[in-house]
Amino acid sequence: MNVLTKTDPEIAKLIQQEDVRQRETLRMIPSENYVSKAVMEATGSSLTNKYSEGYAGKRYYQGQANIDEIEALAISRATSLFGADHANVQPYSGSPANLAMYVALAEVGDTIMGMALDMGGHLTHGWKASQTSKFYNAVQYPVDPKTHLIDFDVVRDLAKKHKPKVIVSGATAYPRFFDYAAFKEIADEVGAVCVADIAHVAGLIAADVHPDPVPHAGVVTTTTHKTLRGPRGGMILCKEEYAKAIDRAVFPFLQGGPHNHTTAGIAVALKEAAAPSFKEYAAQIITNAAVLAEGLMARDWNLISGGTDNHLILVDMQNKNLSGKDAAVALERAGIVVNANSIPYDPAPPFKPSGIRLGTPGLTTRGMKEEQMRILASVMADIVDAPEDEAVIAAGKKVVDELAEAFPIPESFVEEVSQAA
Repeated sequence: MNVLTKTDPEIAKLIQQEDVRQRETLRMIPSENYVSKAVMEATGSSLTNKYSEGYAGKRYYQGQANIDEIEALAISRATSLFGADHANVQPYSGSPANLAMYVALAEVGDTIMGMALDMGGHLTHGWKASQTSKFYNAVQYPVDPKTHLIDFDVVRDLAKKHKPKVIVSGATAYPRFFDYAAFKEIADEVGAVCVADIAHVAGLIAADVHPDPVPHAGVVTTTTHKTLRGPRGGMILCKEEYAKAIDRAVFPFLQGGPHNHTTAGIAVALKEAAAPSFKEYAAQIITNAAVLAEGLMARDWNLISGGTDNHLILVDMQNKNLSGKDAAVALERAGIVVNANSIPYDPAPPFKPSGIRLGTPGLTTRGMKEEQMRILASVMADIVDAPEDEAVIAAGKKVVDELAEAFPIPESFVEEVSQAA
């Protein structure tokens, strides 16, 4: 960063400090991960200089020969990896992708239906603080108060009562598999379009270690980071019948020119995800989460739904007499980074919720496996049991330092990527 250091030493210093933080801490927020150096190089390339309103072969500006090929590669890799009819790789991130989906499938004022934010859903699934609840009549489905699982009888009853145009499955804090076939069945019963938001689990789906929504959902939205391990961007997959509406909704209705450097990074990440080693990585994410969950439950941690099927764990801290925020702060002092998170039917306010959310994508990318999960479960439990004990924090930090040094952030994930589709 020689040029940046000379041009803007303040920003350069902050970036360098963030590099150190990411190397020396164990990042367990389930929506965070590490990208390869190849993805970093693509996103930091000269492509950021180019404006490209429109789509490949139909742009409003000249000089698009290379851009068109890059976007075409990203699209072909996305449709091949996920088995989709069509892909749009231009959304700036997951929330714009979801808004484009609604624009394509519904009119302002129509009813949409998704999982409530405080039950594990996302803001853009119609939560009251999101513009999606202002533009549309948003109906929210809960999880069962005892099992914390989706109750499809409740979903069906709500759908029959409100007749939504769109039913969205997907979440940010739901630790179980999604039954996309069940959502499709309900959507068909009420004449709704079945939509799957796979932002968190896209990498698991691409690797065939999570149920696949593509055969069931008319439209699938996703971010391109998280478990998919790409740059911060968005993507929409859909059946051919929705392709034109989706493309028009993204551009020109909601966006101008795409971020070409991000599109290139997405293309690189999709190529990496087609390599055989990506399947091993994704399977290890789930194994690591299961082992970590088992270790935490052995120390009397109350896991929402009693465990996990995927990459994330949601924990109710109330039996530890500790707020989620206080638990997250104590863990971060030892270099373990999780996030405070509301739990279903949380009696506490969102800014100081009862839960924490953690996951294994980043740790798995660094090469950690079952043994390290057991070590971390013990360290985390010790800290939560004594959040103000400096000796406990110091002992935990020592273990974190050793793990971070033993499992550095890799620059490349796959040797065979050049042969991947």
